[in-house]
Amino acid sequence: MSKKKKIELLTGEALLARVKELEHLPKDQTAKECGYYTVTKGGVERVNMMKFLNALIEAEGIELDGKQGQNGRGGRSASYRITVQANGNLLIGSAYTKQMDLKPGDEFEISLGRKHIRLKQVNGQGMDDDDE
Repeated sequence: MSKKKKIELLTGEALLARVKELEHLPKDQTAKECGYYTVTKGGVERVNMMKFLNALIEAEGIELDGKQGQNGRGGRSASYRITVQANGNLLIGSAYTKQMDLKPGDEFEISLGRKHIRLKQVNGQGMDDDDE
């Protein structure tokens, strides 16, 4: 059995240029030629059309989820709930730090209540129960 070398996955301007070159081909063949396929254990090639179409949308700079000013990637929205991780840590996600316009190095005082944890920014702009 001969092994074909997998085509490099194209993105951005390179993807747009290659799609333009291959506009005469069916879209599944175009996706395959741009590297959007996998080979199963049985040697069958499967075209990943969803990944291909998403890459095209991103390459065109089209914003589908209406969130302007982000890096073009979706992501989850803030739920205002966190869960203690297996190692005992609490992780405050980037959605919250972006919303508060926090920068690396910003410091907080932690105060523990009976059933709450309060963070107060050292420079005086803390998040309090009253701020919610």
